[in-house]
Amino acid sequence: MVLFFTSTAVDPAATIYMGKDKVENEDLIKYGDDKDVWVHVDKLSSAHVYIRLSDSMTWDNIPQGLLYDCAQLVKANSIEGNKKNNVTVIYTPWTNIKKTGDMAIGAVTFHNEQMVKRIHVKERENAIVNRLNKTKREVAVDHEAVRQERERERGREKKAAATEARNAQLVAQRAYAADKEARDYSKLFSPEALAAANEEKERKAKLKALHAADGEVAPEGEKDDAGGNDSDDSFM
Repeated sequence: MVLFFTSTAVDPAATIYMGKDKVENEDLIKYGDDKDVWVHVDKLSSAHVYIRLSDSMTWDNIPQGLLYDCAQLVKANSIEGNKKNNVTVIYTPWTNIKKTGDMAIGAVTFHNEQMVKRIHVKERENAIVNRLNKTKREVAVDHEAVRQERERERGREKKAAATEARNAQLVAQRAYAADKEARDYSKLFSPEALAAANEEKERKAKLKALHAADGEVAPEGEKDDAGGNDSDDSFM
């Protein structure tokens, strides 16, 4: 069984959980989550308490109120530590916990000692412990099923994020292509554009010759800008 608590020391409230006994603690060590932080009384036997971090938290910027809730909870659930003042509580990411087959039940060590932080607890504060105990829920957890569902959910999140990133990239590429095309004047001199300009030039030349044969003056707009001849609107 796993014991779940709710800490209202932060907003939104955070989830804290721990094993009911040393056997359950072994399962929590095995099936922990990348977002979990492990908390324990230093150098004394105690419960294994975990903080489930929100997306806005990292293990080294846990709000002090939440961290102190965990420290009080782990102290209260240490037979020896609960009786003492001035105890040290340690915490580290679950990923930093090292467990080998030759270790006793509940015993752990760390991959990197530099990633272990400490907090001093002067004395038990019943107001905090009682507040947390009022939120306690005892739940039978199928750790393997939870792990598989967690992996599926994260797979879905990664897929959705990749799709969103790909769509954003396509929108950016299309916008770039449209802007580039709008700035591309080379099409004005394409074979099609030049052919159309030549046809217009020939039409005006024929119209001018026709008016000259009839002794008429070419209408306005048919004269060119230089000498009253055909206007040449082509790009030649």
